[in-house]
Amino acid sequence: MAVRLQSEPFDAGAEIARLTKGRTDVGAVVSFTGLCRADGETGAISAMTLEHFPGMAEEELGRLETQARERWPLLDCLIVHRYGRLVPGDPIVLVIALSGHRQAAFEAANFLMDYLKTSAPFWKNEESESGSQWVSAKVEDDQRRNLW
Repeated sequence: MAVRLQSEPFDAGAEIARLTKGRTDVGAVVSFTGLCRADGETGAISAMTLEHFPGMAEEELGRLETQARERWPLLDCLIVHRYGRLVPGDPIVLVIALSGHRQAAFEAANFLMDYLKTSAPFWKNEESESGSQWVSAKVEDDQRRNLW
């Protein structure tokens, strides 16, 4: 399973290099890195904390990765998701899709992000000057996911 949950930062370039090293069958690499923004759901934030249920989160992300591999001719893919306390600018999530052709890689990466945004068992708490607040899911995210 090409899924990792971790508290420490990741290096997207190093992950791509690791996945493509020595491969000549890859025609497309699509990656997405999500970063912690300073403008959160509650206004200006100083940090956010992502919580998850160990075991359950890995299982759900693995299920999503399997679905992507079944739907598109992927040569490889990787999902890295962080948890813990993050500050603006910190990387949160990395999705990499490798395929022989770009369309499959783009679609798989979009699919994975749409489902990660709505179905991954993570809970987000944003910290601001006015305190901390749990963030609810957005209707727009559910609508994007439902297009798949």
